[in-house]
Amino acid sequence: MKYDINYKLYLVTEEDMPFEQLLPVIKQAVSGGVSLVQLREKSSEGRIFYKKALELKSFLDTLSIPLIINDRVDVALAVGAAGVHVGQSDLPLEAVKKIIPDSMVVGISARTVEEAVLAEEKGADYIGVGSIFPTLSKPDAKLLPKRMLEKIIESVTIPVVAIGGITEQNAGMLQEYKIDGLAVISSITRADDPKSAAERLLKNAFRG
Repeated sequence: MKYDINYKLYLVTEEDMPFEQLLPVIKQAVSGGVSLVQLREKSSEGRIFYKKALELKSFLDTLSIPLIINDRVDVALAVGAAGVHVGQSDLPLEAVKKIIPDSMVVGISARTVEEAVLAEEKGADYIGVGSIFPTLSKPDAKLLPKRMLEKIIESVTIPVVAIGGITEQNAGMLQEYKIDGLAVISSITRADDPKSAAERLLKNAFRG
């Protein structure tokens, strides 16, 4: 039995934000509509990643919000996360599926129709597609070719989450696509009012 996950507003954490600062931001963001949180740690040692994940999982449980772990399948299993998200260069999806229980969802990043279709065939529960816009959170991220988001959405039946440089100002441009969710980092974590920022992102991306 899998988690019933709402991908509509998917918050990804910033590694350089102190944990004591991050938790209140998440709480405010959830009150504004964030429905899912991913812990993204690219440089933390395993023990530190695990400790953060355990603390964040405990905190999110009080808010009834699922936790997704980025890349580290071992950490996701160790803390009982709702799922894990992997990239094209990480552990292969079919290998991840062998390790995780049926209750855990697995997402994968995709930039092409071929990657998206293969992800669905291999059992991915959702795909993250981007970068939609230029992003400072991941300066080396390549922009998605024009109309590729639309083509990917049309090619799969699993949820598609748009990611990369999404702000309150450009979120409205996503209205023409039938995305299942948008993933953001600094648009919420660096906002003066995370609750209002979350509300505006949802309104702008899914209005009407």
